[in-house]
Amino acid sequence: MPLSKFVFRPGIMREGTDYDNEGGWFDGNLVRFKAGRAEKIGGWRKDSSYSFLGTCRELSSWVALDGSKYLGLGTNKKYYIQDGEVFYDVTPLRVTTGANEISFAAANGSNILTVTDNAHGAVQGDFVTYSGCASLGGVIVATALNQEYEIATITSANVYTILAKDTAGDSLTANGSDNGNGQGTIIGKYQINIGLDEYVSSTGWGAGLWGAGSFGSATALSFTNQLRLWSADNFGEDLVSCARNGGVFYWKKSDGLTTRAVLLSSKTGANQVPTIGLQTIVSEKDRHLIVLGADPLSGDTRTGVIDPMLIAFSDQENELEFEPRTTNTAGSLRLSEGSTIVGSVKARQEILVWTDTALYSMQFTGPPFTFSINLINNNTGLIAPNAAVTSSAGVYWMGYDSFYSYNGSVQKIPCSVLSYVFDNLNVSQSYKILAFTNNRFNEVGWFYVSSDATEIDSYVTYNYAEKSWSYGVLSRTAWLDSGTVSYPRGTSSNYIYEHEFGYDDDGSPMTNVFIESSDFDIGDGEQFAFISRIIPDLRFVSNSSAGAVNMVLKTRNAPGDTLVTNSTNVITSTTSQKFVRARARQAAVRIESDDDDTSSNSSVGWRLGATRLDVRPDGRR
Repeated sequence: MPLSKFVFRPGIMREGTDYDNEGGWFDGNLVRFKAGRAEKIGGWRKDSSYSFLGTCRELSSWVALDGSKYLGLGTNKKYYIQDGEVFYDVTPLRVTTGANEISFAAANGSNILTVTDNAHGAVQGDFVTYSGCASLGGVIVATALNQEYEIATITSANVYTILAKDTAGDSLTANGSDNGNGQGTIIGKYQINIGLDEYVSSTGWGAGLWGAGSFGSATALSFTNQLRLWSADNFGEDLVSCARNGGVFYWKKSDGLTTRAVLLSSKTGANQVPTIGLQTIVSEKDRHLIVLGADPLSGDTRTGVIDPMLIAFSDQENELEFEPRTTNTAGSLRLSEGSTIVGSVKARQEILVWTDTALYSMQFTGPPFTFSINLINNNTGLIAPNAAVTSSAGVYWMGYDSFYSYNGSVQKIPCSVLSYVFDNLNVSQSYKILAFTNNRFNEVGWFYVSSDATEIDSYVTYNYAEKSWSYGVLSRTAWLDSGTVSYPRGTSSNYIYEHEFGYDDDGSPMTNVFIESSDFDIGDGEQFAFISRIIPDLRFVSNSSAGAVNMVLKTRNAPGDTLVTNSTNVITSTTSQKFVRARARQAAVRIESDDDDTSSNSSVGWRLGATRLDVRPDGRR
């Protein structure tokens, strides 16, 4: 019987039907294309046994002069710096009370403590650390109070509650002796208000609100009712960060990992430093600190209200000097196309800045103007602040209905899964979209929220070397490519994961890995085909010889018919052929990982070659 070789085109195609994509792939999950062939993606593992609080949406890494490697993490609840495996909480403080401005009250048989602090300014979920507390008289001793607490409920502008706990974090229930108020020399240190974990579309530009209050009116330390997105960049050994629509903060390496970040404008020597902004970025060669969406100057002081189209930059090599003078290079620029700056990335010898409708190039030119700003393209806005990324092949970003690249000029990228992605996108949560790179595999991609979800659960990937697309289901809310770190890192469920490590899911089988072809036929479907044998061609990428996949053969007689499974065949490294009996006008092949067998396949990767089928015509009935 004749053998037919089936080598499918790289990339998944969903812009047409599976029948008109004959010779290509139509569906898949957790696969990539390399040298034209489909293969299972690499696995992941936790990079630390320690977890963090909140949803991380920002990762940044840098190396200090002494060789220390640091990783910054911004969540909706905290800002951390990771050193080794340990997360250090450097979240800035919002306010520190005077002594005994706080008092506690407990109820017998309850773990709820009522805290009175006039005009506390807190929101539910905020964190506060108490010191100088005295015992309440019973179970709630001083050491139980003198620690960090997360605020459970807000009762009024002057009262909130916390849940009593011991120093190990276990719940404490007050008894009848806990009738004191805890006052000794109580001091409360409140961290900046937490942010939302959801995007609130009604608070966008043009709707009257953005973040908190009217647009830009949130104070530097109190900005609570919008999705918390951080941006961060190192200024030498130190870290500058900005919580979008909030303050600009500074963490100084020499002060140590147990010291919190502070408002940049509060540092000694700060002059006309922006107090609030949308994003911070440091220019590479010329070393200016840039604040996008900064609050403008009114006389000699900042207004404290965001100008969403203003770019302010510091003096060269001096992050504390923002006053424009003839003797320095500090200054500002204002964009004209669009209504708000959405995001920016560093590119080769320029910084790219997107508004909601346009792309600008910002380049260092030196005195007297310092930077020039040029409109590159209109109608190429950025869908989300983190939806653009710089790769070794140029800059890529996701617009409102297309994908784009920039390498000296803007190009719309032909996308074979465009409708599939944008039709499956939860537009109300599009501000969560995260662009990522995996330069080892020539990939850029975007994590996004699917239409049936409220948090990132899906991804789409573009191989820019082979111009092929793939997609799948995976939740990562922040990402950092390898470079200063050995493996790409992504965050999910309060942990950081190292990617491209092995082929399993943090020690468990990677489930639902598959790729499925479009339909193929004989003689344009005029004849039935009879398939009697499969000769597989695939390679297992593992030290184990126990790898296995399922090769599924599906058939139907017309494009409108349901594609049904004809046979499922287990393929191992020693499988030479599989005999089947399938008669139809059209057929499709699906390869899926059999990760139910964890003893043999939890750490096995695979790569496809050219599978052959024994096919012959079988009449026209």
